[in-house]
Amino acid sequence: MTRQWWKFVGLAVAIALLVVSCQRLLAPAGSGVMHAEIVTVTLSGWSASPTEQALFKQVLREFEAAHPTIRVRYEAISDQYMDVLKTRLIGDAAPDVFYLDGLEAPFLISQGVLEPLDAYIPTEFNLEDFEASLLDSFRYENQTFGLPKDYSTLALFYNKTAFAEAGLTAAPQTWEQLREYAKQLTIDRNQDGRIDQYGYGEIPELARQVYKIRAFGGELVDGQGYATFATEAGLRGLQLAVDQYQRDRSSAQKSDVGTNSGSEMFGQGKVAMAIEGPWAIPYLQETFPELDFATAPVPAINHTPGTMVYTVAYVMNRQAAHKAEAWELIQYLTGNAGMQRWTSAGSALPTRRSVAETLGYADDPLRSAFVEGVDYATPWQAGIYPTVIMNSFDNQFVSALLGQQPLPQAMQRAQENANEEIWMQGGGSRDEG
Repeated sequence: MTRQWWKFVGLAVAIALLVVSCQRLLAPAGSGVMHAEIVTVTLSGWSASPTEQALFKQVLREFEAAHPTIRVRYEAISDQYMDVLKTRLIGDAAPDVFYLDGLEAPFLISQGVLEPLDAYIPTEFNLEDFEASLLDSFRYENQTFGLPKDYSTLALFYNKTAFAEAGLTAAPQTWEQLREYAKQLTIDRNQDGRIDQYGYGEIPELARQVYKIRAFGGELVDGQGYATFATEAGLRGLQLAVDQYQRDRSSAQKSDVGTNSGSEMFGQGKVAMAIEGPWAIPYLQETFPELDFATAPVPAINHTPGTMVYTVAYVMNRQAAHKAEAWELIQYLTGNAGMQRWTSAGSALPTRRSVAETLGYADDPLRSAFVEGVDYATPWQAGIYPTVIMNSFDNQFVSALLGQQPLPQAMQRAQENANEEIWMQGGGSRDEG
């Protein structure tokens, strides 16, 4: 062949390679052509209701549409979320991005498995827009390890029909008023010796009781992460629940009335008041459409407003394969557009003040009490061994509520059991006594 022929062949090959490269760079998503830049980011969270799952998948589709070179592979872990996640982190098989409850954040931060996000966060992302107490749940030593996606506080739900029948015209403002209201609302309608409607539904779980521990100056854990709720100050708040259940006999727990949750107790009319989160609003509206109810702030204890706040963040695996793309996902989901889309259903509240304002939740008659509460709420955290403390407390507190042992004895036993196990698991030094 002539030299000119070989030059022609070489030029043709070069042009062909250039065309293929351009096709890979420019071909639209879904065209079937290879994309050199497409990256898959893995994301895990826990299972939610079908409605919430459908909404979240739609949010992810919108992210992918706005970021055509990133695909998200989402997996909902249906059971034992933290156990599964910890196992995968140990085995270097964890997702790039995952949900992290504020309760579990101190432990995972202490293990060094989370990527600090500060270097990724641009000024225009506006961290100041987040509720500070929620952001602080994922901060340690001036580093940010997660961005909260939503939150829930607790508020008082009350049955307006039951209130009207009892001649009550407004929600109780203090815990003393709540107890008096509960007595008036506790009714045996057919005089058969069995209560048909209790005044108040009690949830005897630590996740619902910490604000009571703190109302008189008590604390859940000390600076070393050991349980410290059995102090005199801590017991004063918890005694309120015990006295109402045993002495007033105006409160019931869910097992007393054959229900599975506080929301169900309230919805079925088994109790006239309950302290629940915003997740109860759509549940009650859908399941009990005839129920006429309202919400109000949790009544003050010891002249101090109080409630709980529960929050969940998106965090990045320190071993993430595609950190830049993982950040793009986190940034979208916790940015104004993604957060507004996700929290528009109202079962959880936006952590950005601007989004809450856009959605009008501060003026919503059913949700305003929850928004108000975030300013003074107690974050649901219990050191780096939360499960140990929670299980010890719950087991003994129920026993005290039922009158099987005095509250001080029950709480001292719970505290000692928890601290012994924390010590066995490698907890640090602590002050005795």
